[in-house]
Formats: sequence, C-alpha cells, structure tokens
Amino acid sequence: MTSSYLHATQTSYDTVAASYAEILGDNLAENPYDRSMLDLFAELVTGQVGDLGCGPGRITTYLVSLGLDAFGIDLSPEMVAVASQSYPELRFEVGTLLDLELPDGKLGGALAWYSLVHTPPEDLPKVFAEIHRVLAPGGLLLHTFKVGTETYHLDQAYGHPLSLDVYCYEPADIAALLTAAGFTEVSTFTHAPLPQEKQPQGYLLVRKV
Repeated sequence: MTSSYLHATQTSYDTVAASYAEILGDNLAENPYDRSMLDLFAELVTGQVGDLGCGPGRITTYLVSLGLDAFGIDLSPEMVAVASQSYPELRFEVGTLLDLELPDGKLGGALAWYSLVHTPPEDLPKVFAEIHRVLAPGGLLLHTFKVGTETYHLDQAYGHPLSLDVYCYEPADIAALLTAAGFTEVSTFTHAPLPQEKQPQGYLLVRKV
C-alpha cells in the first residue's frame, strides 16, 4: 500500500508541478487564515524550519520573508525543480516524510502544510513519529488538513489527468495521533470553506514534549 500511494502521489505532482505553481501562486494573499497561522508559527518557533511537502516553495519563501531559516523537502522531483527555479536562493530537496534524511533533533520547527492529504490513516502515525524524531525538544509542528470523514478520488486537477486519493480528517482524530507520537497541543483552529474550497480546513499547532 505504501509504495503504491507514494508512487501515485509523486507521479501526479510531477505532472502538475508547473500548473500547480501558477494556479496557487498568489493564494496566500487571498487567505487570511493561512497567513495568520503561519505568522503565529513564525512568532513562536526558534531554529531551523523544514517545510515538509513544500511543493513549489510558495510557503517556504513566505516563512523566509517572516525571518525564518527555512528549507523545503518534497516527494516530487518536478515540484522541487520548480521551487528551485522560482527561489534559487533557498534550499529544496527531494525526500519522503516517512524517512527524512535529517539527524535526530535537527529542526526547531516543521510544517506539514496539506502535505498529508494523500496519506492513508494507517501511515499517519509513522509520519508523525518521523517528524517528532527530527524536531528538537520543544520544537513546533504546524499541520494543516482538510476537515471531515470522507475520502474522495481525483482523476483530474490543475488542468491535468492524474490519480490521487484525498483523505479528510477530524481534528480530534489528528490530535490524538499527534499526542500518541509525543506532541502536546499549542493551538487548534478550523474555519468554514472559503469560496474556492470544498471542505472546512484545520490547523493543529503542536510542540514536541
């Protein structure tokens, strides 16, 4: 199962990388909720930050604009190529959240910004344990996700054919998994769908115990 969905995710985002970057380029300017949570994260975090599942780097560069020492990791080589071309002054690498090539306790903060929406429930504990491993004691994780209980399949997105399952999660369920992984809650926030969104959106800010 793991290799199957990872392959589908990588292939799909390799296909849409350039279109994704163009379509979502100014999305932060239109979303005060996203900016508010990123600003809060930036105010509280210390040390280097990993944008885990960085896509084309738009969130990574926003974190840097807030004064953070941030870099990006993404499963899709094409996404990393787009990010590196768009923001050549920043560091981007190909990698998987299930097996990060980072030392224990390396990061002061981590971002999983909708980067687990294609991760099935059985693999979430593995990902949260791996993020916990690379964070320093007291390090912060900001995880964002689509709120709900449904799973749906995408055959087309960003103007391209692809094949992706999208998982929605209830905040209490995500919070329980993060607690089990060794995190403690700092803040939980949800909001109703914006006009361009299909589901409510959730934000969980947690600290490594």
